[in-house]
Amino acid sequence: MSGTDPAPGTDSDPAACTLCELPTEGVDVTDGDGNRFCCTGCRDVYGVLGDVDVDADDVRERRQPGGASAGESANDDATVPDGHEATFLEVDGMHCATCEAFIETVATDADGVSAASASYVTDTVRIDRDSDAVTVDDLTETVSGLGYSAYARDDAFSRRQASNMATARLAAGVLVGMAVMLQYIVLIYPTYFAFPFYDERTLSYLNEAMASTSGTYFFIVIGVLTTIVLFFTGKPILRGAYVSARTRSPNMDLLVAVAAVSAYLYSTLAVIFVESPSIYYDVTVAIIVIVTVGNHYEDSVKERATELLSEVTAIRVDDARRLTADGETESVAVEALDPGDRLLVRAGERVPVDGEAVDGDAAVDESVVTGESLPVRKVAGDAVVGGSIVADGSLTVAVGPDAASSLDRVAELVYDLQSGNHGVQKLADRLATVFVPAVLVIAVVAAGASLALGGTTTDAMLVGLTVLIVSCPCALGLATPLAVAAGIRDALERSIVVFDDTVFERIREADTVVFDKTGTLTTGEMRLVDRAVDDDLLRLAAALESRSAHPVGQAVAAARTALGDDEGAPHEPGDDGATPAVADGGVEAVKPPADDAEPTVDSFESHARGVSGVVSGVEVVVGHPDLFDESGWSVPDEIREAVADARDVGRVPVAVGRDGAAEGFVVVGDELRDGWEETVTALDDTGVEVIVLTGDDERAATVFRDHDAVASVFAGVPPEGKAETVARLKEGGVTVMVGDGTNDAPALAAADLGVALGGGTAMAVDAADVAIVDDDLGSVATVFELARAAGRRVKGNIGWAFCYNAVAIPLAATGLLNPLFAAVAMGASSLLVVTNSSRALLPDDE
Repeated sequence: MSGTDPAPGTDSDPAACTLCELPTEGVDVTDGDGNRFCCTGCRDVYGVLGDVDVDADDVRERRQPGGASAGESANDDATVPDGHEATFLEVDGMHCATCEAFIETVATDADGVSAASASYVTDTVRIDRDSDAVTVDDLTETVSGLGYSAYARDDAFSRRQASNMATARLAAGVLVGMAVMLQYIVLIYPTYFAFPFYDERTLSYLNEAMASTSGTYFFIVIGVLTTIVLFFTGKPILRGAYVSARTRSPNMDLLVAVAAVSAYLYSTLAVIFVESPSIYYDVTVAIIVIVTVGNHYEDSVKERATELLSEVTAIRVDDARRLTADGETESVAVEALDPGDRLLVRAGERVPVDGEAVDGDAAVDESVVTGESLPVRKVAGDAVVGGSIVADGSLTVAVGPDAASSLDRVAELVYDLQSGNHGVQKLADRLATVFVPAVLVIAVVAAGASLALGGTTTDAMLVGLTVLIVSCPCALGLATPLAVAAGIRDALERSIVVFDDTVFERIREADTVVFDKTGTLTTGEMRLVDRAVDDDLLRLAAALESRSAHPVGQAVAAARTALGDDEGAPHEPGDDGATPAVADGGVEAVKPPADDAEPTVDSFESHARGVSGVVSGVEVVVGHPDLFDESGWSVPDEIREAVADARDVGRVPVAVGRDGAAEGFVVVGDELRDGWEETVTALDDTGVEVIVLTGDDERAATVFRDHDAVASVFAGVPPEGKAETVARLKEGGVTVMVGDGTNDAPALAAADLGVALGGGTAMAVDAADVAIVDDDLGSVATVFELARAAGRRVKGNIGWAFCYNAVAIPLAATGLLNPLFAAVAMGASSLLVVTNSSRALLPDDE
């Protein structure tokens, strides 16, 4: 994805929307100060939240616990310079804030690159480049040359290759490491400890063998195997250490690498220069393999979680059906479309790009982009949004001047936000900025003191090595990934999928929770919610609407099944009249008489405002009162008034009649999700501000505006406006966005925490940090409970590691521990961390 359009919030066209920067051409929406807006929704948001200057650096700093810096971004302003275009790459191997800073620095040093912004949270880097001076392949090669794997975001093959390489590194480390450790257990450790498994003669033989030339060759073989583990399996750790040193930001990788490399270098020098050497390749192998296994475990848990969402809806359109001069159609790639091309879009298909309807009549579902829950009737001359779905009928669409899709515009905005979403500096890494230099100083001082007190060079090196080994890099290295993996595991058991492991470190509490409406607080599905029509006529209307592809018609048709369901709830006892009782949120099903014949549709005709036809010999009309007027049918005033009242609360009422007169009406609407009131009330009771942010019509949000637990409702807000609203809310505290649709994706990416419902679109899930697979809104609170519990677990693990170091490092520095015992102590400490992390974070009853 690339482009040159300015991102929301930047200085651009003065005729653009004051809030979201969308064009305001043809829209006359202003406030009292003369500010122009693209819609009333953006005006309402601006009026409530005011003119807030959202500073990217401030937001990033606030997101980092303790205010730790993740490095300066080279692209805090998302505006692409003239002649440049934004390119987005996925980068495998970024795992800390120092990786972000390093990649940004190297990328901006390349010729033709004006700016770069990386995020290890989303594995994304945005690079603004001069396409004539540097190609995408050049950029990929530059970033990959650093030891990372960079590729296009939609390159599934490269992503799989990166995953396979990670698995290969782990497998090689485990297998080769086992071979090394087997030699230590069987041949080397018995020479250190008089193992009871061998008799004195065997031990004597082993000691002589180790001191001979054969022993030297044996040590060389062990060294070669250890080299494989250190430089192949440990490459990501060594790369992280190099980046840490290069950016002068010590992290856990540097601590682990120093201990592993020190043991390796000491052992290698001992084999070369010392007779009967004591070698500590086992320490190198243990450190690298243990930390790698811990990181892999975390990644594998995340991967298993992601697999739960493999069936989310993919919504991008790749091909279009273009009309040729002779009236035929041809399939072409969307990229090959030119302004003015005419496209045929049939019922059930997505409109490939933005344009104008030039022929046809169809109901178009624009909810994926606009959030509007109800389809909009489109005829010649109407603007059509790329990414929307033609619900019924068909349209001929002339491609707009940019030959681009609003869906692509939303996708680019998401990528912009993701590449600027700098990760927090993990707690262990923040501690490492102090701990690593301290350990190195202690090791040097201890070695120097040993020399000053008359010790040999070998003794001094052993003292320094022991300090580095006993500093427990494995326990510290495992503290965060294992606790995070426990959080992901426990979340998965509760049908919550966590994509961003930093959630457990940067999110503890929320100040504001923003809910989308359609598909989040509601089911996003049309259903019959009220009716004032007898069962026989409703059955006829449902049979007629079963021929319609319109969502409203389908909702009426679904009532046919309910009426014929033997398990359906009967109407009020003793009430054999026309109108049954209506429950909150839906109509009660009425069981028909057993001898009722199934209605048959003799003829069917679709109109712009409804449908008509003959069902079982009866002429039936279902639709807007205007359709009845056009057909010369009578409509009682009370039905007109009831239809108008229902429309005022954001629902779709349709009149139903037969044989020349309207006899009643049915009301179709988006059903409220079960438990939504309990969820918003519970959040409000804890002091969290609840806001509803929707692209839907103002009338459709009335029920939420009237609820005491909802602080504010912003309706009619486009995707760009949603993202800007969330950015402004973040200025007041930690902001969580809960949504499900593509139009929510920019806001999900912009929020401190994005929560997507699992039934949502692929773009929404991709933009979110967390997905709730079972669509249970109550799980939003569980996310915070897990985050707090994981935070306590991380601190507990690190606390144990530092308590251990407080005892072990002084012993090592005074020469009371040798490297072997230090390695055993390190292993015991790591085992305690593993055991602690294996416990459930939350009780089963939570």
